[in-house]
Amino acid sequence: MSTQEEEKLGKVYDATLVRRLMPFILAYKKQATLALLMILLASAFQIITPKLTQIGIDDYIQHNDLAGLRIIIAVFIGVLVLGFFTRLAEMYTMEWIGQHIMFDLRQKIFGHLQHLSLTFFNRNPVGRLMTRVTNDVEALNELFTSGMVAIFGDILTLIGILSIMFYMNWKLTLATMLVLPLLFIITIIFKIKVREAFRAIRTRIARINSYLQENISGMMVVQLFNRERKNFIEFDKLNRDHLDAYLKTIFYFAVFYPAVDIIGALSTGLIIWYGGIKILAGQLSFGELVAFIQYAIMFYRPISDLSEKFNILQSAMAASERIFSILDQKQEEGHAESEMETSPHLRGEIEFSDVWFAYKDDNWVLKDVSFVIEPGEKIAIVGATGAGKSTIINLLGRFYTIQRGKILLDGQNIDSYGLQHLRRNIGIVLQDVFMFAGTVADNIRLGNSQISDEKIRQAAKDVNALGFIEKLPCGFDERLIERGATLSVGQRQLLAFARALAFDPAILILDEATSNIDTETEILIQAALQRLTENRTSIIIAHRLSTIQHVDRIIAMHHGEVREIGTHEQLLAKNGLYSRLYRLQFSAEQSANTPIETPVI
Repeated sequence: MSTQEEEKLGKVYDATLVRRLMPFILAYKKQATLALLMILLASAFQIITPKLTQIGIDDYIQHNDLAGLRIIIAVFIGVLVLGFFTRLAEMYTMEWIGQHIMFDLRQKIFGHLQHLSLTFFNRNPVGRLMTRVTNDVEALNELFTSGMVAIFGDILTLIGILSIMFYMNWKLTLATMLVLPLLFIITIIFKIKVREAFRAIRTRIARINSYLQENISGMMVVQLFNRERKNFIEFDKLNRDHLDAYLKTIFYFAVFYPAVDIIGALSTGLIIWYGGIKILAGQLSFGELVAFIQYAIMFYRPISDLSEKFNILQSAMAASERIFSILDQKQEEGHAESEMETSPHLRGEIEFSDVWFAYKDDNWVLKDVSFVIEPGEKIAIVGATGAGKSTIINLLGRFYTIQRGKILLDGQNIDSYGLQHLRRNIGIVLQDVFMFAGTVADNIRLGNSQISDEKIRQAAKDVNALGFIEKLPCGFDERLIERGATLSVGQRQLLAFARALAFDPAILILDEATSNIDTETEILIQAALQRLTENRTSIIIAHRLSTIQHVDRIIAMHHGEVREIGTHEQLLAKNGLYSRLYRLQFSAEQSANTPIETPVI
């Protein structure tokens, strides 16, 4: 979704989008029917009141009939009370429907987002997706609560008022309508101007959300490089643009509504002038004139409302188009559980056969990659940055689809496995460990109710995480904030090891899992690695070659190709790519550990 998508206005009414929204509305058809009935009754009660005023004036006040006047006043109050309760029921029901539809839509969008490929998230900023789930869904809420059904009620009110006015006196009605062309001109100008302003508001709120999310996520870098002032200035610019766009909208509304009021006043003036002439000529009663004035005021109020509803409808159509653009994104294939879901743990045999892969076009990240990993074997993949090491891991978890070749798991094509079954059998510990807001136990269990508290405790003990967990004020029930920011990098890494062990995967992947930790924690982790990799296929990606000498075999990669495969000793003796990498790193470590002599002055 590009910035241009944010600027789409959409049609005022799109039948295709409305049809797609209908299932969400029909889920509450009983409540919608009740709301529609309340709108009809409220409109009827509203239209009756001027007629009651006419009757009170012509039939009772002019004839000094106080008893009859009391009756008509009682009826008038009764109509007002009934109108109040019907309007109350209508508004509550519509808000109730709108909130439930918002709930359903957000559930639908969030559930769909969880099953989209990583390629989609690579293309779309988090802030923009947040705007879809918040602002765009809120725009649809306005459509349901004060849009479609309310428009229907306003139209019915207008038809009812016009019908009564023409029935009472068609000549006076035509005189009242003389100012309508002026009203239509003002409405069209208002519609165009507000349309442009609403587009600017939508664009700017999406930019604010994206910028805000990016800065909060990267706050450490912002503060480390003293970017606070510069970023504040940039945010101030984005926020000011949004303010200016909103002030434009306020200005247009501030001009439009008084203009409608002035036109309504002109219409009232025409009624008094023309009606006064008719009263003097004995062709119109005073009560009819008062009723006409009230009907004229009522007539222009729905027109004002319709102008606002027009913008709500247009904004909702644009919002629904953007929402459905997400829901139309193709989900990852294989989320439906296949027959293999009932099968036991995988053995962990992995084979890459002539695999070619590119994230975009023909810019190949992997080129004709082939290797076999036996069940229970410990393999290390090494190479310079950009060699394709992490890409192999992404392909094994089916986060991306290869263009050529095949990947086999226990002799079966990886595409034949359901994604849930496949990923249940793969445990990954990344360099940047992600922790969710919740307890320590929740972050190890990750919602899997089959993992008992005893198993969580044992996993933490096996990876040497139990010591620091028990020192926390609430132990396993200690609540972590977003991303586990209250824990050290090493502690988060140990929790990630405990998480992987608790899930007991057939295949364990360690992607630079020990690169960001201190020496003391590394000793704890190295001690836990033997337990963690026991009886399971293990793939270790590491820049520090000193940490992988114990593995069964090493795969050395360069520019997306497999250059060498063998043990540490075999590859050193070969004096090839791995040997050069090892010597370079060994020399660098020696230089780093050599004390710098202070020159004698």
